Amino acid sequence: MSFSCPIPDTHFDIITLGHGGGGKLMHDLLNDTVLDLFRNDLLDQQHDGASFELEGRLSFSTDSYVVSPVFFPGGNIGDLAVNGTVNDLAMCGAKAKYLSLGLILEEGLRMSDFRNILTSIRDAADIAGVQIVTGDTKVVERGKGDGIFINTSGIGIVHPKARIHHRYVVAGDRIVISGRLAAHGIAIMSLREGLQFETTIQTDSAPLNHVVMTLLDRFGNDIRFMRDPTRGGLASTLNELSGSSGKGILIHQRSIPIDEQVEAACDMLGLDPLYVANEGIFIAVVKKEVAEEMIGLLRQSETGRHASIIGEVKEDHPGKVIMNSRIGGKRVVSFLPGDQLPRIC
Repeated sequence: MSFSCPIPDTHFDIITLGHGGGGKLMHDLLNDTVLDLFRNDLLDQQHDGASFELEGRLSFSTDSYVVSPVFFPGGNIGDLAVNGTVNDLAMCGAKAKYLSLGLILEEGLRMSDFRNILTSIRDAADIAGVQIVTGDTKVVERGKGDGIFINTSGIGIVHPKARIHHRYVVAGDRIVISGRLAAHGIAIMSLREGLQFETTIQTDSAPLNHVVMTLLDRFGNDIRFMRDPTRGGLASTLNELSGSSGKGILIHQRSIPIDEQVEAACDMLGLDPLYVANEGIFIAVVKKEVAEEMIGLLRQSETGRHASIIGEVKEDHPGKVIMNSRIGGKRVVSFLPGDQLPRIC
């Protein structure tokens, strides 16, 4: 009597626990998706890590992404994860060189969705000029994830002219914002609340490293500080800056660029756009004398078309952010005591 062992079918429509078990299913999944899409010399080594040489001062950053829904107008969790880490490095004055990619997949995730997310990761990495050189994949049981969670860590080379830190901020410096406020958060919230058929709002998620390197080439250490106002929005970012620098911040509501549809959606949802997450803009604190020239240069780029000077650094009211409102009054812009809305990044 002879026995035969059937060869398992490796073609699945959904992610199964077997895809995280370390056997043939996992091997085939990685070879047919991740390794095939992100192919490069370092990743092709298929070692426990990537080994490489870099010159100059380095910056390192990591972030995790748990956005829901994973697909939203203008993007998905995949390109968001790449852009987010690329931008965090850019805010340190560094051009991202290499990324790691950690994937936590929930049993039942559609294979077609997984491939679409990976394709978006590859395309976003190509646009940003960064390589994915190492990573990890895990599968959790149905109900113990939210489809897919992603972690990206990145290493970048710091621009030789970069001197970016809150300790360099001085009174009289101008505060520049590179684009319109709150588009990313409202794109996701509009989808959650069923407003997507009434608006054309899309995420602002985009890589900022190219424009930041151009600014550093031109202005160097006249750029005192940079930060992308993601979770917690512009208000939280400015409060963090004011607290860490010991300076006051004055902003002007009329100067803050915001799309009319985004502002209307904020009104409908009862949200203050100052606290809504962004993924494709940054604020910069710059020397007063270069602020207007920087705005002119920013507006020549796709990501900086709506750049504006929104305020200045003050010696008075240290540790506080004050806003001149459209109607002529003033109000303190503080940290939120809790969450304004569910996590979206």
